[in-house]
Amino acid sequence: MNAMLTARAGSLLLVLAAPWSTPASAQSSQMMAYYAPQATASDDEAANVSAHLRRQTVNYTTNEPAGTVVVDTPNTYLYYVLGGGKAIRYGIGVGREDFTWSGVKAVERKSEWPDWIPPAEMLQRQPYLPRFMAGGEGNPLGARAMYIGGTIYRIHGTNQPSSIGKQVSSGCIRMLNEDVMDLYERVNIGTKVVVLPMTHRAPAAVAQHAAPTPTNSYAPVSVPAAAWDGIRLRGVY
Repeated sequence: MNAMLTARAGSLLLVLAAPWSTPASAQSSQMMAYYAPQATASDDEAANVSAHLRRQTVNYTTNEPAGTVVVDTPNTYLYYVLGGGKAIRYGIGVGREDFTWSGVKAVERKSEWPDWIPPAEMLQRQPYLPRFMAGGEGNPLGARAMYIGGTIYRIHGTNQPSSIGKQVSSGCIRMLNEDVMDLYERVNIGTKVVVLPMTHRAPAAVAQHAAPTPTNSYAPVSVPAAAWDGIRLRGVY
């Protein structure tokens, strides 16, 4: 009887010890794999954005100086003026009906992986929205935001790439995350931003070459993106 109990106890010890018998290097590799960036539905959506909405250098005639941002609202393009008749063109999402605006402003502030604090006007229309949401991949402001002075609006990324080329927001200018990261590095505080009215029709620009292959970026997910599907499908930001 004692021999049987001893044998069972030995087997139990072997089972309990097994997880800790893995070499430290192997455990480290397993942990690194666990925390590695994972592909998301948004990555697939971004890959399906139409070619004309992808970042590219185009011929662009304007009186604005190099370094100016021009938002072509009706055509859902944003131009970063290079000078010499050239500009970088990005596809964007703009305000839905009754939420478009126009004017000449300037970039007042910049933020990486910004927190989202819906303005009071938005909360009055949509009281179900969160009062605060920390920055991250699940945040509807995306990877970067450039705040437009004298307004409640921003040029920002998105966790809904399928909204690019559409009129869906509450007035903010949406960009693909890889595009807003590119623009973010080009603009400075004080950069001039010209937002054209919905009735304006800019002359068609001619693409010169394809955009560079987008690079993936990763930030911790602070709130599961799936939890906000209902919000982003309404295009509330």
